Amino acid sequence: MKTPTTLSLILISGLSLLSSAVLTGCGREQPKSNATSKAVVKQSLRATSLLGAVSNNAGPIKTGIVTLLTASGEALTSTELNNSQRYEIQVPAGTVLPVILHYAPSPNAAKDEQLISVVIQPDASKYDINPTTTTIAKQAKAMGGYTHSNMVQAAESIAHVPDTNKTTSGFRGDPTTQYGGWH
Repeated sequence: MKTPTTLSLILISGLSLLSSAVLTGCGREQPKSNATSKAVVKQSLRATSLLGAVSNNAGPIKTGIVTLLTASGEALTSTELNNSQRYEIQVPAGTVLPVILHYAPSPNAAKDEQLISVVIQPDASKYDINPTTTTIAKQAKAMGGYTHSNMVQAAESIAHVPDTNKTTSGFRGDPTTQYGGWH
Protein backbone atom coordinates (compact mmCIF):
# COMPACT_ATOMS: atom_id res chain seq x y z
CA MET A 1 0.00 0.00 0.00
CA LYS A 2 1.26 3.41 -0.91
CA THR A 3 1.58 6.26 1.54
CA PRO A 4 -0.58 9.38 1.08
CA THR A 5 2.48 11.39 -0.02
CA THR A 6 3.34 8.94 -2.78
CA LEU A 7 -0.28 8.84 -3.95
CA SER A 8 -0.40 12.64 -3.98
CA LEU A 9 2.78 12.80 -6.05
CA ILE A 10 1.40 10.29 -8.56
CA LEU A 11 -1.86 12.25 -8.87
CA ILE A 12 -0.02 15.55 -9.29
CA SER A 13 2.29 14.03 -11.91
CA GLY A 14 -0.68 12.55 -13.77
CA LEU A 15 -2.55 15.86 -13.71
CA SER A 16 0.55 17.73 -14.90
CA LEU A 17 0.97 15.37 -17.86
CA LEU A 18 -2.72 15.58 -18.70
CA SER A 19 -2.85 19.38 -18.52
CA SER A 20 0.31 19.79 -20.62
CA ALA A 21 -1.13 17.43 -23.26
CA VAL A 22 -4.35 19.44 -23.35
CA LEU A 23 -2.49 22.75 -23.54
CA THR A 24 -0.18 21.65 -26.35
CA GLY A 25 -2.95 19.88 -28.23
CA CYS A 26 -0.49 17.62 -30.04
CA GLY A 27 1.09 20.62 -31.72
CA ARG A 28 -2.16 21.93 -33.24
CA GLU A 29 -3.69 25.27 -32.36
CA GLN A 30 -7.01 24.93 -30.62
CA PRO A 31 -9.92 26.92 -32.08
CA LYS A 32 -10.88 29.92 -29.99
CA SER A 33 -14.32 30.11 -28.48
CA ASN A 34 -16.61 32.99 -29.44
CA ALA A 35 -18.45 32.80 -26.12
CA THR A 36 -16.51 35.67 -24.60
CA SER A 37 -16.62 37.88 -27.70
CA LYS A 38 -20.38 38.32 -27.26
CA ALA A 39 -20.05 39.76 -23.75
CA VAL A 40 -21.75 43.09 -23.19
CA VAL A 41 -19.26 45.89 -22.70
CA LYS A 42 -20.52 48.44 -20.22
CA GLN A 43 -19.62 51.96 -21.20
CA SER A 44 -19.11 54.77 -18.75
CA LEU A 45 -18.96 58.50 -19.04
CA ARG A 46 -16.00 60.62 -18.14
CA ALA A 47 -16.69 63.69 -16.00
CA THR A 48 -18.77 65.79 -18.37
CA SER A 49 -21.83 67.98 -18.71
CA LEU A 50 -25.06 67.01 -20.39
CA LEU A 51 -27.16 69.83 -21.73
CA GLY A 52 -30.32 70.40 -23.69
CA ALA A 53 -33.79 71.88 -23.66
CA VAL A 54 -36.98 70.78 -21.93
CA SER A 55 -40.31 71.14 -23.70
CA ASN A 56 -43.75 69.62 -23.98
CA ASN A 57 -46.47 69.79 -26.61
CA ALA A 58 -47.38 73.32 -25.44
CA GLY A 59 -43.81 74.62 -25.91
CA PRO A 60 -40.75 75.34 -23.79
CA ILE A 61 -40.80 74.44 -20.09
CA LYS A 62 -38.95 76.95 -17.92
CA THR A 63 -39.43 75.66 -14.37
CA GLY A 64 -38.89 72.29 -12.75
CA ILE A 65 -36.14 69.84 -11.87
CA VAL A 66 -33.94 67.72 -14.16
CA THR A 67 -32.46 64.71 -12.38
CA LEU A 68 -29.82 62.29 -13.66
CA LEU A 69 -30.81 58.72 -12.75
CA THR A 70 -29.12 55.35 -13.11
CA ALA A 71 -30.98 52.73 -15.16
CA SER A 72 -32.25 51.30 -11.86
CA GLY A 73 -33.67 54.68 -10.81
CA GLU A 74 -31.04 55.85 -8.33
CA ALA A 75 -30.58 59.65 -8.37
CA LEU A 76 -27.03 60.75 -9.17
CA THR A 77 -27.42 64.54 -9.38
CA SER A 78 -30.00 67.17 -10.28
CA THR A 79 -30.40 70.75 -11.43
CA GLU A 80 -33.26 73.25 -11.53
CA LEU A 81 -34.62 75.09 -14.53
CA ASN A 82 -34.49 78.79 -13.62
CA ASN A 83 -36.76 80.66 -16.03
CA SER A 84 -35.06 78.96 -18.98
CA GLN A 85 -35.87 75.80 -20.89
CA ARG A 86 -32.13 75.03 -21.07
CA TYR A 87 -30.50 72.78 -18.51
CA GLU A 88 -26.93 71.68 -17.87
CA ILE A 89 -26.17 68.85 -15.49
CA GLN A 90 -22.76 67.63 -14.33
CA VAL A 91 -22.10 63.91 -14.71
CA PRO A 92 -19.69 62.23 -12.29
CA ALA A 93 -16.76 60.38 -13.87
CA GLY A 94 -17.28 56.65 -14.23
CA THR A 95 -21.06 56.87 -14.47
CA VAL A 96 -22.18 53.64 -16.14
CA LEU A 97 -24.48 53.96 -19.16
CA PRO A 98 -27.35 54.01 -19.77
CA VAL A 99 -28.51 56.87 -17.58
CA ILE A 100 -31.84 58.67 -17.61
CA LEU A 101 -32.47 62.39 -17.67
CA HIS A 102 -35.74 62.83 -15.78
CA TYR A 103 -37.78 66.05 -15.75
CA ALA A 104 -40.52 66.81 -13.23
CA PRO A 105 -42.23 70.17 -12.67
CA SER A 106 -42.16 69.48 -8.91
CA PRO A 107 -41.05 66.67 -6.59
CA ASN A 108 -44.60 65.27 -6.31
CA ALA A 109 -45.62 65.73 -9.96
CA ALA A 110 -48.06 63.34 -11.61
CA LYS A 111 -46.57 60.69 -13.93
CA ASP A 112 -48.13 62.32 -17.01
CA GLU A 113 -46.23 65.56 -16.25
CA GLN A 114 -42.86 63.81 -16.06
CA LEU A 115 -40.57 63.47 -19.10
CA ILE A 116 -37.41 61.44 -19.72
CA SER A 117 -34.56 61.09 -22.17
CA VAL A 118 -32.08 58.20 -22.14
CA VAL A 119 -28.32 58.66 -22.51
CA ILE A 120 -26.70 55.68 -24.24
CA GLN A 121 -23.79 57.27 -26.11
CA PRO A 122 -20.64 58.19 -24.16
CA ASP A 123 -19.58 60.84 -26.69
CA ALA A 124 -22.85 62.77 -27.05
CA SER A 125 -23.59 65.63 -24.68
CA LYS A 126 -26.79 67.23 -26.03
CA TYR A 127 -30.03 65.58 -24.95
CA ASP A 128 -33.38 67.33 -25.21
CA ILE A 129 -36.17 66.13 -22.93
CA ASN A 130 -39.66 66.13 -24.45
CA PRO A 131 -42.69 63.90 -25.11
CA THR A 132 -40.96 62.27 -28.11
CA THR A 133 -37.86 61.27 -26.11
CA THR A 134 -40.17 59.99 -23.38
CA THR A 135 -42.12 57.81 -25.85
CA ILE A 136 -38.90 56.44 -27.36
CA ALA A 137 -37.50 55.61 -23.90
CA LYS A 138 -40.69 53.89 -22.74
CA GLN A 139 -40.93 51.85 -25.92
CA ALA A 140 -37.24 50.81 -25.75
CA LYS A 141 -37.68 49.73 -22.14
CA ALA A 142 -40.75 47.68 -23.11
CA MET A 143 -38.65 46.03 -25.84
CA GLY A 144 -36.16 44.76 -23.28
CA GLY A 145 -34.11 47.71 -22.08
CA TYR A 146 -32.20 50.81 -23.03
CA THR A 147 -29.82 49.26 -25.58
CA HIS A 148 -28.67 51.07 -28.70
CA SER A 149 -30.62 48.65 -30.87
CA ASN A 150 -33.85 49.06 -28.90
CA MET A 151 -33.51 52.86 -28.84
CA VAL A 152 -33.01 53.01 -32.63
CA GLN A 153 -35.89 50.63 -33.28
CA ALA A 154 -38.18 52.60 -30.94
CA ALA A 155 -37.23 55.90 -32.59
CA GLU A 156 -37.84 54.50 -36.07
CA SER A 157 -41.23 53.14 -35.06
CA ILE A 158 -42.55 56.49 -33.81
CA ALA A 159 -41.06 58.72 -36.49
CA HIS A 160 -43.55 59.51 -39.22
CA VAL A 161 -42.30 60.32 -42.70
CA PRO A 162 -45.07 60.84 -45.27
CA ASP A 163 -44.98 58.33 -48.13
CA THR A 164 -44.73 61.19 -50.63
CA ASN A 165 -41.43 62.24 -49.08
CA LYS A 166 -39.77 58.81 -49.07
CA THR A 167 -38.87 58.82 -52.75
CA THR A 168 -37.91 61.46 -55.26
CA SER A 169 -41.03 60.63 -57.31
CA GLY A 170 -43.24 62.21 -54.62
CA PHE A 171 -40.99 65.23 -54.23
CA ARG A 172 -42.26 68.45 -55.79
CA GLY A 173 -39.19 70.55 -56.40
CA ASP A 174 -35.60 70.28 -57.53
CA PRO A 175 -34.69 66.60 -56.91
CA THR A 176 -30.99 67.44 -56.67
CA THR A 177 -31.64 69.36 -53.46
CA GLN A 178 -33.77 66.72 -51.70
CA TYR A 179 -31.84 64.84 -48.99
CA GLY A 180 -28.88 67.18 -49.53
CA GLY A 181 -28.43 66.19 -53.19
CA TRP A 182 -28.24 62.89 -55.04
CA HIS A 183 -27.06 59.91 -53.06
